[in-house]
Amino acid sequence: MRVVIAPDKFKGSLKAAEVAAEVAAGLTDGGLVAEVHRVPMADGGEGTVEAALSAGYAPLVVEVSGPLGAPVRATVAVEQTTSTAVIEMAAASGLGVLPTGDDGELVRDALRASSRGTGELILAALDAGCRRVVLGVGGSANTDGGAGLLAALGVRLLDPDGQPVPDGGGGLRRLHTVEVDGLDARLGQTELVLAADVTNPLLGDTGAAAVFGPQKGATPADVAELDANLTGLVDRLAAVAGAGARDAAGRPGAGAAGGVGYAALFLGAVRRPGIEVVMDLVDLDAVLSGADVVITGEGSLDGQSLGGKTPLGVAARARSLGVATVLAVCGRTTLEETERRGAGFDRVWALTDIESDVSRCMSEAGPLLRRLGVEIAGYLTDSTRP
Repeated sequence: MRVVIAPDKFKGSLKAAEVAAEVAAGLTDGGLVAEVHRVPMADGGEGTVEAALSAGYAPLVVEVSGPLGAPVRATVAVEQTTSTAVIEMAAASGLGVLPTGDDGELVRDALRASSRGTGELILAALDAGCRRVVLGVGGSANTDGGAGLLAALGVRLLDPDGQPVPDGGGGLRRLHTVEVDGLDARLGQTELVLAADVTNPLLGDTGAAAVFGPQKGATPADVAELDANLTGLVDRLAAVAGAGARDAAGRPGAGAAGGVGYAALFLGAVRRPGIEVVMDLVDLDAVLSGADVVITGEGSLDGQSLGGKTPLGVAARARSLGVATVLAVCGRTTLEETERRGAGFDRVWALTDIESDVSRCMSEAGPLLRRLGVEIAGYLTDSTRP
């Protein structure tokens, strides 16, 4: 029997590689005799670089500007043969790398937070000789329309006095002139892939500020200001770069990651669903070839999962390649039986099936997953199962 374990992380508990390891250990404990392959997955957000590293990419550690300016260390995954770099925006410009206040809470500043560090990661990839850059977005702290990213790559964003505007979406209120002639010329020979599931435009009621700003600390007044400032950014970019800069603001994905999606599209990026990008990065098709069983999963298997999260993407790919049995593990699930079948899962195992205390499911996810692995081994060796 050939088994492929290809899960996403259990957020707040285990990384994807740890999930795969615990399930594999459980299969062994349960007496399953099989050829087991572990393939940590992600959906383009947090965990994407880890998935690439697990697939053989090399780490490139870089110190860049954090969301509020303080330096942070972030890792880029590099594959020299194909000159490909994988960048996880959250590592440089995400909520998770914000500083904490005296109360221990993250300092969320929607007006000041910048995407500059993400642009610096792209520069590091270019300096490393990469000419294909995969930009995984998600978990961002900024709502600056990618202004910081563009500034790091050589675009000059100037106030009425000819001085650079402050970083952050709030600083764009001072924006008067944009100069693009300093944009890094290497970008013209670089393929940029935007790995994003978000389809929102940049501006308006369904845009970056209105929909995602509040979770980054934006008040209603901040949302109005940020949307106006982003409109100004688009207007000034269009004045020097043409109508394409304005068209990009309305394209699906422009509102992703506080508008970094817009900056990427302005630079010529092609947007693809995150899970599809990651499946290609780890060459999942090759691993699935000849597999009898695929086990995927994530922390919460629910309605949001049905929108294209990792387990659904892996299940669909496995079914398309003729894998006979597709199973899922999760911390909890709210899927109805018809939804489970429609998603392509023969069966789903949840930690809450064996431990009703959710806090223990979080803190003891590893041992509990191993127990589920034992159950799955029994299921796979049961000659009477459907």
